[in-house]
Amino acid sequence: MAQDRRGLLLILSSPSGAGKSTLTKMLMAWDASMRFSVSATTRKPRAGEADGRDYFFRSRDAFEGMVAAGEMLEHAEVFGNFYGTPKSPVEANMREGRDTVFDIDWQGGQQIRNSALGGDVVSIFVLPPSIAELDRRLRSRGQDSDEVIAGRMAKSRDEISHWAEYDYVLINEDLGDTFERLKTILTAERLRRTRQPMLNDFVRGLNKEFLAR
Repeated sequence: MAQDRRGLLLILSSPSGAGKSTLTKMLMAWDASMRFSVSATTRKPRAGEADGRDYFFRSRDAFEGMVAAGEMLEHAEVFGNFYGTPKSPVEANMREGRDTVFDIDWQGGQQIRNSALGGDVVSIFVLPPSIAELDRRLRSRGQDSDEVIAGRMAKSRDEISHWAEYDYVLINEDLGDTFERLKTILTAERLRRTRQPMLNDFVRGLNKEFLAR
């Protein structure tokens, strides 16, 4: 891959069930050069999840050791479990000019935006079309008990209250339409003047052509 720019950090956040994980998978399939930020967590794996692919599953002691060693870009406790982003893979992607996608909550997004890498962040919040539809989507997964779903719904109001902290907000009524808008945002952000360092040399070359005329 030609390294003509520094990789950006694309943060996708939403209340559970609004569609950020599905949109993240679609984005990764659309552009194979992008890298998914695999989070570390202390929760137990769900059926079909693999260590290192879906999450880095760690004990609570191991996770706290990573935090103490400064190896986490962000971390938070959610539903009684710790989640966090290992720093070194993200920094490697940026050096290689590869974009990193983050499927994280508002707390993690806030920490990354406030970090030394904040200038490279593009943040997007995904809203459900209605609370009734959000509840329906959570139940249609068939993964969680009624008690867990109730907890997620109770937390969704607080999560949604942070929508205005993000650069962009998408209402996910139709998945296909939402994905098209997401691609448009990413394409435009990649073309920002500040993300194209080669432009300085290019314009210098144009000026030399003027002088040579």
